[in-house]
Amino acid sequence: MEAKDTLFSTKTTLNCRGKLLSLDAPLVMGILNVTPDSFFAGSRLHSSEEVLQKAQAMLADGADILDVGGYSSRPGATDISVQEELDRVVPAIEAIAANFPDAVISVDTFRAPVAEAAVRAGAAIVNDIAGGTLDASMFETVANLQVPYTLMHMRGTPQTMTTLAKYSDVVVEVVDELQAQVARLKQLGVKDIILDPGFGFAKTADHNFEMLRRLDEFRIFGVPVLAGLSRKSMVYKTLAIAQADALTGTIALNMVALMKGAAILRVHDVKETKQTIQLYKKTTL
Repeated sequence: MEAKDTLFSTKTTLNCRGKLLSLDAPLVMGILNVTPDSFFAGSRLHSSEEVLQKAQAMLADGADILDVGGYSSRPGATDISVQEELDRVVPAIEAIAANFPDAVISVDTFRAPVAEAAVRAGAAIVNDIAGGTLDASMFETVANLQVPYTLMHMRGTPQTMTTLAKYSDVVVEVVDELQAQVARLKQLGVKDIILDPGFGFAKTADHNFEMLRRLDEFRIFGVPVLAGLSRKSMVYKTLAIAQADALTGTIALNMVALMKGAAILRVHDVKETKQTIQLYKKTTL
């Protein structure tokens, strides 16, 4: 059954601080890493000038959302302070908002104070890799901010998650673990929730491929599903290639994600992803 024929009813817009973002067609979220140690070296940005150049290029290529992150979440990443994360993301978001006022900006953080400061600086979406598990005040903060919230599944922390990738049925268990969090967010009044199953976060490659095969099952929540597959180890390790050569594999998996109902693709390579979506749409007419 094609994704367009699904029985699940899913929201068709995101209210991004008054700007309605339509989900009638799949969206592209471009990754802007203001970190020195992100897992993909090609995505690291080191100055406001580099951030603006990359943001301009992504917007020109058709990015619907720009996702700014200042904390590397790769396995075993170095922990940094809240202040250091703020010092990285807030100036970057302020610069993008000032130069590209129509851009929809997302902040990639699991810390409520960073989320709040980022929204004040111009962000309109909070993308939380920990799904509220690493900051007890995150859900209340997002509810107060009234911005869309990306709820991702992860166990443990970026430093410990690889030791927690143990499941008897990864899809059933991830859905079960997310269920209470979705209910809590709705109870608090968060109107726009985006669900991310967390490819690569406390998951083995086999778990990742199983989740991708069954990605449509995550639509049971009735909220848009985000797939973050870009240049991850499930691509380049499976193909035994360098990460720098993982674009073709990423495109292949993103097409599968679209066919399984993904509403948002989070990627390093915006132009190629927009082309993928354009071809996908031709198959769903």
